[in-house]
Amino acid sequence: MGTIRVHEFISLDGVIDTPTWTFDYGYDPRMGQAIGELMGGCQAILLGRNTYEMFEPAWSVRTAEEDPGAPFMNDSTKYVVSSTLRNATWRNSEIVGPYTPEAIRRVKEGVDGGIYVSGSGTLVRALIADGLVDELHLFMFPLTIGKGPRLFPGDGSTKWSLTHSETYDNGVLYLRYHSVD
Repeated sequence: MGTIRVHEFISLDGVIDTPTWTFDYGYDPRMGQAIGELMGGCQAILLGRNTYEMFEPAWSVRTAEEDPGAPFMNDSTKYVVSSTLRNATWRNSEIVGPYTPEAIRRVKEGVDGGIYVSGSGTLVRALIADGLVDELHLFMFPLTIGKGPRLFPGDGSTKWSLTHSETYDNGVLYLRYHSVD
C-alpha cells in the first residue's frame, strides 16, 4: 500500500498559501537535495485541482536539463482530486473524482511506494483530518505571514513523530514527521 508524503513550504505561523514569500530567502542546494530524495522515494503524485492546474503548464514543458525534478513530475502517474475537472491534459494524469477518504484509500492501495503531494492545501487539510497522511515534509521559513490558508486549521488533533530535521544557511528549517497511529 502506498504512503502519502506531503511536502509544503510553510511560514512560522503555519501559512502555506502560494509561497512567493520564499523568494527572499534564496534556495539552499540542500533543500533541493531533500526534495529530490523525497521524490526519489515516490512512485506517484497526488494533487488537488488548483495545484494541478498551476503545475501542469509549469512542469509539462520542463526537461531534466532545466530541472532535475522534471522527469519525476512528468513521468509519474498523477492522481488529481477534483469534482469539476473533466479532462486531464498532462501526460500520465488520472482524475480521481471528488474527495472522499475511500477514493484516497483506493489510490493508496493501487500504488506500491510513496505518493508525493505538494501544495494542494485544501486536499492536504482533508487528508490530515481523515488520518491519511503518512509523512509531513515541511520547509519552515523564518517569517510570519499573519493571514492566509494554514496547514492546520485549528480543529482536531493529530500526533506526529519527528524523524529528521535540518537547518539551512538561509534560516529555513526542514522537518520530517511521520504520523503516529
